[in-house]
Amino acid sequence: MLYRFDLHVHSFFSGDAASSPEQLVAAARRKGLSGIAITDHNSCESAAYCLEHGLANEAGTPVGGFLVVPGVEVSTADGHLLCIGTTLPGMIGAPAIEVEKAIHERGGVAIPAHPYDRWRAGIREEVLKQMQTPVLEVFNAAVTSRSFNAQAKAFAEAHGRKMTAGSDAHHASAVGTAGTAYDLDEFSVAGLLRAIVRGGELNETYLTRYEGFKKHFGNWFRVFNRNPRRPR
Repeated sequence: MLYRFDLHVHSFFSGDAASSPEQLVAAARRKGLSGIAITDHNSCESAAYCLEHGLANEAGTPVGGFLVVPGVEVSTADGHLLCIGTTLPGMIGAPAIEVEKAIHERGGVAIPAHPYDRWRAGIREEVLKQMQTPVLEVFNAAVTSRSFNAQAKAFAEAHGRKMTAGSDAHHASAVGTAGTAYDLDEFSVAGLLRAIVRGGELNETYLTRYEGFKKHFGNWFRVFNRNPRRPR
């Protein structure tokens, strides 16, 4: 049985995103996903929030048949790097290789996000070649040019890296636009992490123009960010 995941999703704990974890989970369920990884920009607040509000548990097992995976998108010195399956406080601005090592030491999987995308802090090829992570995000639904996804896939194929696809959703309506399906040996965070490094089946669908517009202008309309923990 295949389990469908979107491994690149942002909640209102990212300054440029608008939806609560509850809204993200509800949208993902409606679209038939098995789980999501909430990967906010340089923030692990969503992981604690999900535990406090019963969307996730310390055991890393599904809640109500749905798996919420802890994560963070780290702004390294070399570009954006997804930390999947664990939290990683700090390390903003550290070299990607150091952040990658820290992620793996904490039991997570490091996945370069939208590599090659020069407009969105994608990690460049010379750094990718130095990294040890076996996984690369080769399809990002919000990439600024589709050629960047093609370059990422070509690199992964040439260097034997496994591949993921993600929506990079900043609103609940975009969750699951792209994703990856896995054959899990166990429906849990640990089981998913094992599957990620084995590889899965990609769903490669781009954001609609409307969703792309909302994401692009999210930074300008932070008034719609309803993060209850962040003062106005």
